[in-house]
Amino acid sequence: MYSSFSDAFQLLETLDAKLLGIVFISLKVSLTALLIGSIVGIPLGSLIAARQFPGRELVVIILNSLMGVPTVIVGVVIYLLLSRTGPLGDLNWLFTTKGMVLAQTCLTIPLIAALTRQIIEDTWQIHGETLTALRLRPLAKIKWLIWDARFSLSITILAGFARAISEVGAVMIVGGNIDQSTRTMTTAIALETSKGDLPLALALGLVLLAVVLFANFVIFLIKLLAERRYG
Repeated sequence: MYSSFSDAFQLLETLDAKLLGIVFISLKVSLTALLIGSIVGIPLGSLIAARQFPGRELVVIILNSLMGVPTVIVGVVIYLLLSRTGPLGDLNWLFTTKGMVLAQTCLTIPLIAALTRQIIEDTWQIHGETLTALRLRPLAKIKWLIWDARFSLSITILAGFARAISEVGAVMIVGGNIDQSTRTMTTAIALETSKGDLPLALALGLVLLAVVLFANFVIFLIKLLAERRYG
């Protein structure tokens, strides 16, 4: 056990090329999925929160339910869509980072949209009467609400990043865990552990832990800034 940790730290100290390649692919896929998920999820959640329409309650229930869907189910669905016989087969995204981005985006959008909806609804409870009195257009109201809740929404975005970076089931199914192509930190940890290559698995685990801790540190700073600014 001691030798495995020693070898793992050596991989980190020497900036092993294989290790860095896996980390780069992981961050590239997760950050891209997070960007798309935020661009879609925040406006979607805000729109659901600020507008009343038939079937709204059902949409909220479905959105909340999608947050808990097992990642392997999402992976299977995306796999079927991207397979040669699937409706998106012509894209040739199966076993590529593009397909992995699509899978992680499908996981992050419901999470970000559902959390955004709750945050915007809470903000509306505080400022709704004022905004109604100002007679702002619906789009202007949503923009104002998003700006007012920006600190809370930034935490939602970081939660989406944690969801994406720690995911293993969907990206393994869609990406195929191909060396130097679609192998992420989580899939590599699972593979290398099963192969008995503990030093690389431990090194990747430490990097993944550091990334998650950094994200939580950012969340803490955002909360601290918000508390100091608004009391």
